[in-house]
Amino acid sequence: MKKLMLSAIAILLASASFAQAKWGVVAGPTFSSYTLKVLGSKSTSDIITNFRGGVTLDLPIADEFYVQPSLLYTGKGGKGDFLTRDVKTNLHYLELPVNFMYKPEVGAGNLFIGIGPYLAYALGGNVNGNSIDFGNQAGELKRFDVGGNFQVGYELSNGINFGLYTDLGLVNLAGDGDSDNSFRNTSFGVNIGYKFGGK
Repeated sequence: MKKLMLSAIAILLASASFAQAKWGVVAGPTFSSYTLKVLGSKSTSDIITNFRGGVTLDLPIADEFYVQPSLLYTGKGGKGDFLTRDVKTNLHYLELPVNFMYKPEVGAGNLFIGIGPYLAYALGGNVNGNSIDFGNQAGELKRFDVGGNFQVGYELSNGINFGLYTDLGLVNLAGDGDSDNSFRNTSFGVNIGYKFGGK
């Protein structure tokens, strides 16, 4: 999966040469939690606030339709009670979403609606300030996450855009996870960005 993510990044960079491509930058707060299952008992953490930001690229495929790969830093995690103590988990990811976008003209700008998958690689993380171990053993988390995302918003004619998004992790990240033991990320947030280039 690491090779797949590197190949996708290479395609993203190579695609920048497309004449009609539009680069963009985006940033904003993200609100994340995780769903945890231990011995079949399921719980959802409280939400924590993190940051999400990076670059996007709109590639036209038909009138009003685009493919939008992005390369983002995103913070995830959550907080809750575990064995009678407060636990806060922070996770730091390099994320590559690939959205299929519909951008009809509405008023003086464009509405946009996008949906697609994402790949994410954990750069690091901590629980109450103590570093997380990544791997496939008990007490570890898997580095690679895969999920789906959805976004909706509005882009002004001057390139400024704003919107909402949500990410839903589909992979069980528990190192020794099974149907009775699992860890999955969920997040949503607000984006503010700017598009430039293209026509």
